[in-house]
Amino acid sequence: MFDLKDVEIVRLIVRHGGFRAAAAQIRQSQSAVSARVAALEERLGVELFDRRKRRGGLTPAGRTFLDQTAGLLEMRERILGSLSQETGFAGTIRIGVAETIVHTWLPRMMTLIRERYPGLRIELAVDTSPTLAAKLLEDELDVAVMMEPLVPARATGHFIYGTAIDWFASTSMPLADQQLSVEELAGFPIITFPKGTIPYREVEAVFADAHLRAAPLLHGCASLSAAIHLVQTSFGIGVLPVKMVEAEMRAGRIRRLETAEAAKPRPLRFVFTHMDTLDPLLAEGLRAAAEHAVQATDDLI
Repeated sequence: MFDLKDVEIVRLIVRHGGFRAAAAQIRQSQSAVSARVAALEERLGVELFDRRKRRGGLTPAGRTFLDQTAGLLEMRERILGSLSQETGFAGTIRIGVAETIVHTWLPRMMTLIRERYPGLRIELAVDTSPTLAAKLLEDELDVAVMMEPLVPARATGHFIYGTAIDWFASTSMPLADQQLSVEELAGFPIITFPKGTIPYREVEAVFADAHLRAAPLLHGCASLSAAIHLVQTSFGIGVLPVKMVEAEMRAGRIRRLETAEAAKPRPLRFVFTHMDTLDPLLAEGLRAAAEHAVQATDDLI
């Protein structure tokens, strides 16, 4: 009659406010999601969504379906957990993550994976999202947590985490406590993500769009930890993930800069992704560990 994937899709449509937003979350076309829901409604003999309403409005039958199936997904998680304890997955899982994840919720995710799969050996790679995408396609990784726009077309991806990035400077730098224009920012050496990454290209675009007489000196750093240290020691100003700089800000070593709207960088969006060749039960369990790690980390902040 229906399966857990049908339940998940209905919940996503409601949670994200419509078919298009839900389709984006699971990296499918809106027409594919609409067709799946229509097929489900035909099998059930009821309409789950009121098409006259926008943003995924449920019919009374749809609300009943959602309420009565809520426990199924929780039951699946319990079953997966008990199976992994009794039978387990053995061998090696190769996980790749962007460095931003290392400094936020990766430790919690690793702990949860160890608890759920005690017989699983983990090989961890930390790299840029373009490199992670290539390694996933070349079967050098089983799972990757990487920036959303770079997920390979043939991979399965689920949005899992978003974080802001912004401009920062050492508190010892002689900067006026006022909003800085793009031209004023260009007067400083700038440290940011490695060259070729999306954030680096977006910083380049900020200054290109301003049509400045001279381009700023832009330093791409493969280690965000090193980039933070360079900002702290006044080598230049930086465009960095806000979560990674919070400890330095609390200690009074780095401060967040007020900038013109044109200079504000877009948030980073990360996706949990894998190829379809990965065991679906293992993929579900690893993704659940990542999601719980994100939630636990956010609760602590």
